[in-house]
Amino acid sequence: MSENWTNVLGQASWPVLSVGADGRMADLNDAAVQCFGQNAKGRPFGEIWDASNQSEASAYLRQAVISVQSPTVILFKGREGDKISFSAYSCPVKAAGGAGCLIQLFQEVGTIATGNTTMFFRQPERPPNGPLDPAQIHKQKLECALQLTRTVALDFNNALTSILGHTSLILRKLQPDSPWRGSLLEVEKSAEKAAEIAHDLAVFSRQEKDTKAQVAGNLNDLLRNGVESFRGLAGNGVEWKLHLESKLYTANFEEGKMQQAVMKVLENSVQAVSKQGRITVVTRNRDVTEPTQDGAVMLAPGSYVCLEVSDSGPGIAKDILPRIFEPFFTTKYGHRGLGLAWVYGIVSNHGGLIAVSSAPGQGAAFRIYLPAQKRVVQDRVYNDDELRGNQTILMVDDEDLLLTMGEMVLSSFGYRVMTANSGQRALEILEEQGPRIDLLITDLVMPKMSGRELIEKVRPLFPYLPIICTSGYVRSKSAEDANGEVYLQKPFSSQDLLLKVKKVLNPEEYHTA
Repeated sequence: MSENWTNVLGQASWPVLSVGADGRMADLNDAAVQCFGQNAKGRPFGEIWDASNQSEASAYLRQAVISVQSPTVILFKGREGDKISFSAYSCPVKAAGGAGCLIQLFQEVGTIATGNTTMFFRQPERPPNGPLDPAQIHKQKLECALQLTRTVALDFNNALTSILGHTSLILRKLQPDSPWRGSLLEVEKSAEKAAEIAHDLAVFSRQEKDTKAQVAGNLNDLLRNGVESFRGLAGNGVEWKLHLESKLYTANFEEGKMQQAVMKVLENSVQAVSKQGRITVVTRNRDVTEPTQDGAVMLAPGSYVCLEVSDSGPGIAKDILPRIFEPFFTTKYGHRGLGLAWVYGIVSNHGGLIAVSSAPGQGAAFRIYLPAQKRVVQDRVYNDDELRGNQTILMVDDEDLLLTMGEMVLSSFGYRVMTANSGQRALEILEEQGPRIDLLITDLVMPKMSGRELIEKVRPLFPYLPIICTSGYVRSKSAEDANGEVYLQKPFSSQDLLLKVKKVLNPEEYHTA
């Protein structure tokens, strides 16, 4: 395993720590810090080793730096001096000064050495010296698998971001009658399908909900982008009608997740009409003064933004309609039955409701209601000329292929671009060019120095520097925090990147009316 283990296990809910060749704890994740204290980093590993263990800490480390050690029940001393029983799993890693090891600690349920033993994970109390709980063991194994899934999704998204970025840029530059346009559209279609799979992995690897990432915005922008993405894929036989409220109420939503919900609903309608039919997309303000029924949902009094997507397809059978939001339920061959279940989950997590009406042979209509405020975020559409700029941008990512893509896209629209493949290199550039840099774009997950750590170092030096954060992870923290950082979800297209840069560098064009 690489010493850059924090990319994979840094946010694990169980303690993980690395020990260097000198026998000192070189790094700890948050769970390990909570367990052993803020000052544990740099201390000898033996200081947290309980003397009642059958072997010495030094003997354990000698084996751990040589080969993988099967889980072994070990007593450790917690930050308050209490004894904590863990099942320890270790493997060798490269460390400064020689061989080191990485140690993961899983709670050994039911193994209590003394009456004062502290159980680190919050679990129901069990009798002293009771048997191991298979359910808890299974839960910890599942958490390991989820962490691995997050990492796979992250790496996958990095590659897809480069593919989508280059492809969408070339499509913008190609003439409509170019013989290569069809092939590039197929590449883009395949990449978007792969992005969907990456989202599958990312969504299922997350268990917590985050409402802090929801910020005020205009849903019309998401709809225009979604319809534009599907126009070419749906074919010339599909007629699109857009009726978007010009002064749409402001709704709070997390852009990446709501975009996914919109795309799933549009995809469902495209599949329903096949290659011939009509899809109508409508947004409108809805003020409800008393409880109102819409299909199977009840709207409470209040203001809403209503997004409706209807089609002229064959409709949904009466016996199937109540089940369409069930996970893994599908009537379509080759589908995972997760699309509409995700839409339901995303809308629910935003405090919204989704209604559906349909009859065989009369198409189907999906209506998403999001709680709204009676104010308007300026609705604006950009053409290519308006996406151009001349500012200087520093782009930071540990993936060189993403830096190449970002530099190519931004520079082709007039921006001056500087790149750094590490947080340390970014700091060096900022020290040299700081006042000349107008925008920092940084990946959040990087080895050695994360994007969050880079931002913490940059803020005191350049408190007013706009920052865009990118990541392939489904967000677990606020997308737009108190420091003014803006989030861009991977994978993103060239248009997504350009539009986000334009919005950050020209905020006055997105004022609230």
